[in-house]
Amino acid sequence: MKRIVIDCDPGNGIPGANVDDGLALALALASDSIKLELITIVAGNTPRDTGYRVACQMLKELNVTIPVVKGAAQALLEPAEPWREQLDNNVRKQGLLSLWDNLPALPAVADISTPHAAQAIGELVCNNPGEITVVAIGPLTNIAHTIQLYPDFARSVAEIVIMGGVFQLDNYLKDTNFAVDPEAAKIVIESGANITLAPLDVTTQTMLTHQDLDQLQNYNNPLSNFIVRTTRPWMDYSIQTRHLPGCWIHDVLCVAQLIDREIATTSAYIVDVSTAQDCTRASSRRWKEGALRLTVGMQPVTHQPINVMDQVNNQRLLKVIFHALEKYH
Repeated sequence: MKRIVIDCDPGNGIPGANVDDGLALALALASDSIKLELITIVAGNTPRDTGYRVACQMLKELNVTIPVVKGAAQALLEPAEPWREQLDNNVRKQGLLSLWDNLPALPAVADISTPHAAQAIGELVCNNPGEITVVAIGPLTNIAHTIQLYPDFARSVAEIVIMGGVFQLDNYLKDTNFAVDPEAAKIVIESGANITLAPLDVTTQTMLTHQDLDQLQNYNNPLSNFIVRTTRPWMDYSIQTRHLPGCWIHDVLCVAQLIDREIATTSAYIVDVSTAQDCTRASSRRWKEGALRLTVGMQPVTHQPINVMDQVNNQRLLKVIFHALEKYH
């Protein structure tokens, strides 16, 4: 079994918050080939304390005991307030809060989160060199803190699978995960660790529909019921605001790729994340090793290439999800 940590910013059941972290957690919990040993929480899609409550509530409903540890409540340098205003209040401004009316309010949970996420991740990875994969599906603040605190982390981690970045997608200059903390993204991308990146270019090739949720609902187990119940309002929100037939499922791709490497093709690229204080901030660029870069103003780069996903087989992805969740008990 592949031993993993999931560092995330879950929002299942929170009005206006994406639910793809919850689906990623669900797949990891349900898969026979994965052992989820630690869940760490970072501010992003939801505030850190909200994400912590979501993860704890999910595990409570499933009667599963896995350590859930809080990490960073804000980015290394990027101001949190503009992002919190956008991410937490857009649904209210759009008049779509009623989509979540049928979901109960998230209950309070006891805060037993110790130690800090960076310490929990660093100790687990460095005490088990080459054995732990980190799936990082929120802003990379916790992972950057880990790299800063544990010099052996980058060479001890088996793999870091990241959802983040955007390269050649119409109407997108940057993605939320990198934009919430571009300094952290740069630190992690340049760390020298074995990295696989799922950028927005490829995660927007995924799609989950209400018909897919109907199939999951037929499984009628605690995990599928949680996913269906919390995903339907977000899917309706996605359909209304993004004019999609369902919703993208960005984060789960990072877990599914560990189960079935044929779900997505990858290519080796050198990747750079801009930390400039201008309109390019948090944007990402990629190029083949040895290729001439034509982008003006970028600093010389010496770090090694990483694996970047470029094409996804969505039906194969859904098959992996359905297969795992159907047999969950």
